[in-house]
Amino acid sequence: MPRTALLVSGALLAALLPLSAAAHAADDPAPTPVDRFEGEVPFASQPADGIFTWGGDADDPPALHLTDRADAPEGAKVLTGTYDISGYGGFTHDFAAAEPAHDWSAHQGVRFWWEGRNNGRKIAFEIKDGGANGEASELWTTSFTDDFTGWKQIEIPFTDFQYRTDYQPVGGIDDVLGLTRMWGYAVTLPAGTKGDFAMDDVELYGKADQTLRASVTTDAPVYPVRAGGTAKVGVTLTTTGDRPVDEPVTVTYRTEGGTATAGRDYTPAEGTLTFPAGTASGTSRTIEVPTREDKAPASAKTIPLKLTVTGAKAPAEAPQVVLDAHGLPYLNAGLPVRRRVADLLSRMSLEEKAGQMTQAERGAVGGGGDIAAYGLGSLLSGGGSTPTPNTPEAWAKMIDGFQLRTRATRFQIPLIYGVDAVHGHNNLDGATIMPHNIGIGASRDPQLAYRTGSVTAAEVRATGIPWDFAPCLCVSRDERWGRSYESFGEDPALVQSMETMIQGLQGRADGRDLSRDDKVLATAKHFVGDGGTAYGSSTTGTYTTDQGVTTVTRRQLQDIHLAPYKTAVERGIGTVMPSYSSLDIVGDGKGAVKMHARGDMINGELKGRMRFDGFVISDWNAIDQLPGDYAGHVRTAVNAGVDMMMVPYSYKDFSGTLADEVKAGRISERRIDDAVSRILTQKFRLGLFEHPYADTGGASAIGSPAHRAVAREAAAESQVLLKNSDGLLPLKKSEKVYVAGSNADDLGNQTGGWTITWQGASGTHTKGTTVLQGMREAGGNVTYSKDASAPTGGYDVGVVVVGETPYAEGVGDVGNGHSLQLSAADQAAVDKVCAAMKCAVLIVSGRPQLVGDRLGEIDALVASWLPGTEGEGVADVLYGTRPFTGQLPVTWPKSESQLPINVGDASYDPQFPYGWGLTTLTDVPRGGAATLHALAVAAAAAERRGAGRAGRELVAKARLLVQNKVGTGMTEAVAKPFADADHLLLTGRYGKAVEKLTEAYRAA
Repeated sequence: MPRTALLVSGALLAALLPLSAAAHAADDPAPTPVDRFEGEVPFASQPADGIFTWGGDADDPPALHLTDRADAPEGAKVLTGTYDISGYGGFTHDFAAAEPAHDWSAHQGVRFWWEGRNNGRKIAFEIKDGGANGEASELWTTSFTDDFTGWKQIEIPFTDFQYRTDYQPVGGIDDVLGLTRMWGYAVTLPAGTKGDFAMDDVELYGKADQTLRASVTTDAPVYPVRAGGTAKVGVTLTTTGDRPVDEPVTVTYRTEGGTATAGRDYTPAEGTLTFPAGTASGTSRTIEVPTREDKAPASAKTIPLKLTVTGAKAPAEAPQVVLDAHGLPYLNAGLPVRRRVADLLSRMSLEEKAGQMTQAERGAVGGGGDIAAYGLGSLLSGGGSTPTPNTPEAWAKMIDGFQLRTRATRFQIPLIYGVDAVHGHNNLDGATIMPHNIGIGASRDPQLAYRTGSVTAAEVRATGIPWDFAPCLCVSRDERWGRSYESFGEDPALVQSMETMIQGLQGRADGRDLSRDDKVLATAKHFVGDGGTAYGSSTTGTYTTDQGVTTVTRRQLQDIHLAPYKTAVERGIGTVMPSYSSLDIVGDGKGAVKMHARGDMINGELKGRMRFDGFVISDWNAIDQLPGDYAGHVRTAVNAGVDMMMVPYSYKDFSGTLADEVKAGRISERRIDDAVSRILTQKFRLGLFEHPYADTGGASAIGSPAHRAVAREAAAESQVLLKNSDGLLPLKKSEKVYVAGSNADDLGNQTGGWTITWQGASGTHTKGTTVLQGMREAGGNVTYSKDASAPTGGYDVGVVVVGETPYAEGVGDVGNGHSLQLSAADQAAVDKVCAAMKCAVLIVSGRPQLVGDRLGEIDALVASWLPGTEGEGVADVLYGTRPFTGQLPVTWPKSESQLPINVGDASYDPQFPYGWGLTTLTDVPRGGAATLHALAVAAAAAERRGAGRAGRELVAKARLLVQNKVGTGMTEAVAKPFADADHLLLTGRYGKAVEKLTEAYRAA
């Protein structure tokens, strides 16, 4: 591409050019233009060749223009833009997907002109390498700082780029910047304040000299070896572009320093490895370090290996050979856990104990060097924090890499890695995604809850993760709460009945199954009262309910919010997570106090009266919400009973501050020993000391037909039939069905928040089947029109699937951009279809939606909740393969003004009461008051003899009889005793339950 004359003087340009740009070597290749911004590259979008903008929301993409500028460094035009980014935004030049990729490997780097604003902001610059096209490639990133005024040529050698591990649309290729298949570049602009920019002439410059394109790496940072064995350190030469080296590369090595003693613990090693000119990329050599046998018990010892490299880039860190700890009592798997814990604890320093109480985010520790440096006890993946690619193999490899780092510590205490698998292994692409807890609660099936927990545990453990931050035992008392779908329901008795999930996750209550390759440590959260926070009480950002204040009497606290934790402790729950919210107990004089500071609840209630023997893990950065300075945060939370602190990015500050507080006497050593003992106990129970690395034997079952069959059954059982005029459901396969609505064919809406990412997302982001696909696979005669714009004539029945889009936590609070009303598009779809034909409306949502004003025109109404990835389960009940059996886990209100409304309220007049749920494929019992009286007598007798199954069946018959009479004639006089009956059923009072149903029957 020929250059046009610059419109500035040669002297001025020379002054502007950096020295490196003004004096290139004579044998450098000529610069290769990428973008001149003269109009040769259009503004377009993938898969076309062009420049396109992007951003986190509609306001974030910048506005771009090609602008005539007399001072343009090259040509007549420059690229200019304005931006006002709240989340993230920028622009990309992708080469067309249909074109051959570009080869940049002959050059030293990429450069461009940037007009400085001298604002000190960082601008990220990325290049796209390998893969099929620009959207299926690796991202390599670096940045520069706008700390200058006027035009400046920014030069970035390719060696400055780092592989992005935090985000990748499709996954990695080979994690090597090959430069032979390049798909363009991207610029990420700074967020937070308005700005503008000008840019010109992106080009490749310089010659790719060998020291910039050749690298020496080792195959691991740590090489554990038993005393007497020989460590073998693999050294590999790699080059960008995969071309052989032109000049020799030498690696001189020697063992030096560390805690092992040369001559006694190992034989010193030194020498030189040579990779001659012409050596192919990927060639490896081996360094051997022999160690000496040592029968005396000893902790681990390190032997650093110093590498000096010429002709190539040296490894980022020097590898270490580690002599494994051996012969110490805590390593003896035959000893009781209590003795192993006591022995290990007695050997640890204060700093090592502080490290065990510290949990960091995987993204914060990079390659993991800080794991050993700070003796970290735990890592986690926050929502959406995944390896690249997001596969079971990549998860296991990542976690094994982190575990390897622990081998370089004195006692080689393994990490315990945690993840929010709240409805299946929901961070993992292709995992089996279950209905959210609200749907599991609707199933009223404790055995199903157990099975979903079992599937989740098996898929999580198969990727190397031994710890799950689930289940949520919140008792949701106000559906304006953005976490309400994480609750099994509004009745503590229902929540307690679903805690069989704990055994599905952990196995038997005594912890003997935790070391199995299909079980994980579970977490009861969020202790205590998170489901009772009052609307408008939150002070966290724009949240209205989440992380707010729960105000209760002590009796309400015990009966409603603490009851599920008592059950969890009895079931052997391994960890408990306090809530972000505050608790205000009426009459105790303390006012609203953050739960992470409530020692009376954590130390007193949980560890004291309930005798919880696991450990308490904080929520994400929760201590930062406590009053006072940082030392006060640490001191308050630890003294209140929090044993491990989730401090994702501030782990260095936390562990150091914790040790300082102990040295100052403000936290007792006894308290530290208690916390660390609890943590170590669970690590021993999990078998991590014997098997720290991932056992991937069960990985082939992730997302398997057998696992998806459980999720399909759960989806079917979670469906609650609220109305069914003239037996419209189940559908007949011979009927012509018109399907519409925003959630009929959207897997992301169907799975909700906490799916692949923290907030979830609409669209297809994992493997699964939508409701529409399930109906088609069931053999239904289906026509689909999302917005109901297709003609509606000639159909037997309409199915309109509407509801919410994904959200998580306080982001989903009503009043924070969300409401309980259907969207205008959903309302229009319901109105159009239901006016034209008989219709069934399915509401796919995390909480009830207000449909009372349209209930008259709807023939059948289904609360579908968030059914997960298996839409066939919904189709199963729609077409009668399975019966509708679900019951409301929460009260369905008539209006938002009724909220909060819950079973047991003195005033109770909902649209549908707690426990309501019609059935299909089941004969409704005949009879009236006399039949109900007989059922009550029989139920009371079953209760007396402890015949729970018989008692539940008798109450179920009475419920169906009552529902059949009530029909659509719901009144307060019916609703209140009906809901009370379901609570009585769950507490085992079968006779009283039928008496309440009889009261509802008489009021109907």
